[in-house]
Amino acid sequence: MSLASAGTDRLRGMRIDLKTAGPLVALILLCVLGYSLNPLFLAEGNVSNLLTRSAFIGIIAVGATFVITAGGIDLSVGSMAAFIAGMMIIVMNWAVESMGVSVGTVLLGIGCSLILGIGAGFINGFLTTKGKIEAFIVTLGTMGIYRSLITYFANGGTLSLDSDARQIYRPIYYDSLLGIPIPVWVFIVVALIGWVLMNRTAFGRYCMAIGSSEHVARYSAIKVDRVRTITYILQGLCVSLATIIYVPRLGSASSATGVLWELEAIAAVIIGGTVLKGGYGRIGGTVIGALILTAIGNILNLTEIISNYLNGAVQGVIIIAAVYLQRGSFRAGRKKTPAQ
Repeated sequence: MSLASAGTDRLRGMRIDLKTAGPLVALILLCVLGYSLNPLFLAEGNVSNLLTRSAFIGIIAVGATFVITAGGIDLSVGSMAAFIAGMMIIVMNWAVESMGVSVGTVLLGIGCSLILGIGAGFINGFLTTKGKIEAFIVTLGTMGIYRSLITYFANGGTLSLDSDARQIYRPIYYDSLLGIPIPVWVFIVVALIGWVLMNRTAFGRYCMAIGSSEHVARYSAIKVDRVRTITYILQGLCVSLATIIYVPRLGSASSATGVLWELEAIAAVIIGGTVLKGGYGRIGGTVIGALILTAIGNILNLTEIISNYLNGAVQGVIIIAAVYLQRGSFRAGRKKTPAQ
């Protein structure tokens, strides 16, 4: 009997490991598929471009992992990024006219981004917790507000960064350190900090506890409103960091900036194994999820299997499939519980 129990436990552990490794296996298979369809997929230039592109969504998705793990949702991240990018450009252009072109001009824009990101995250968190409004409604509203504001400030067009200021700012996106693009380094640092927060601190445990059962968390003396507000602040901070490394790429911002970023961020989180209803989050899985999404878009560009314009549709299908598979695994888990 004991041998049977040990065998069952061993098999159960193997299933958990396989489930955890699922996103990584999917990424490897996707890379094999991409290379078989077009060998240029694994070319150095394409890999560098793929990693750099994934950094934007990956950084935002790390913040989204905390929000979703704690039982929330943020639909405003794409519009927030567009608004922050526009305000950064306005501030830096003003600084160029007032103080001339210098590194201080860029630092002023970066500071503006950080303040706006943290402030926007706090607003979402405050309205959700203290205002007692559903996160879906709050972030849907702020999504519209931010998108309208950037359209207003750009007068329906595009805000462009001063060319001299952009020359100083360009290295943040285009330069490399030890052969790795700077945006990728930022992504790595953000992911490592996120992993430590989620897996090695009380804050991460609180996020999972709140997502699992808010009532139980309150009875356990966890300050639910404070923790949830902090998750939205972290989300806003991650959006601001992603925007800081995105602005020098094009040197402009418009109402089209950041479109569908919220979809990609949520998709990366869900693909990585974080439970949409909250209670369980995986930063490592989120990183892999961001790489998977970027790889899919890259393969569509290189092979033209289907139109690149359907990239959003593919991401939508992936989200639905990932959530469906999560539901199936949880149902299976519930059925097995009485027999254990």
